[in-house]
Amino acid sequence: MILYGSLYRLNRLITSEQIRAARALLRMTVVQLAELSSVGEATIKRIEAGSGLPSANIKTLNSLMKALQSVGVEFVGDPEDRPGVRLK
Repeated sequence: MILYGSLYRLNRLITSEQIRAARALLRMTVVQLAELSSVGEATIKRIEAGSGLPSANIKTLNSLMKALQSVGVEFVGDPEDRPGVRLK
């Protein structure tokens, strides 16, 4: 069994709250994030509606994370220890 902390370190997972916060920090719309990440708008809305680690494909989460990082977002902490976002 892999614990969330271990899984996070292996795959650099991000939380729903971090995705919402990053988008808000950038004043980015769901449509803009969908275009930047190649992830569907409905998928982003579903992920953001949740709490904690989203039940989404790791590839999808990586696409969102990389897209947000490409425009200056830095993900800090981990899902179990003070997850957050800041601008680089």
